[in-house]
Amino acid sequence: MHKGIRITSFLLICSLGLGSLPAPADTLATEDALAVSTAAADGRVRLQALLARDDVQLALMRHGVGAEQAAARIAAMPDEDVLLLQQRIDSMPAGGDVVGVLVFLFLVLLVTDILGLTKIFPFTRPIR
Repeated sequence: MHKGIRITSFLLICSLGLGSLPAPADTLATEDALAVSTAAADGRVRLQALLARDDVQLALMRHGVGAEQAAARIAAMPDEDVLLLQQRIDSMPAGGDVVGVLVFLFLVLLVTDILGLTKIFPFTRPIR
């Protein structure tokens, strides 16, 4: 019994001692903070313009989100999230990668045919 208390006490002392160590922090220059804030404001404007499009509003409605709700959520987002979302939108292809999706779907169906889980393609023979 005493051995368990000693081990628990030792672990508690170590965790309290490690928790009191100073954490490193970097300073942020005023120019950098203003640049992030300006870029985030520009990102918010671009996202709001994207929300104004009819096709985007229809897609939001299909998912049960109103344009007002989406605008309120964009306004409440932290600057870092706005910048991250803007980068993801800028890096995405305009029409999506339909060919990639079709190739992936074909490969999944081919593998399931070979494993004997489905029988879609007549040119495959199951492993079993």
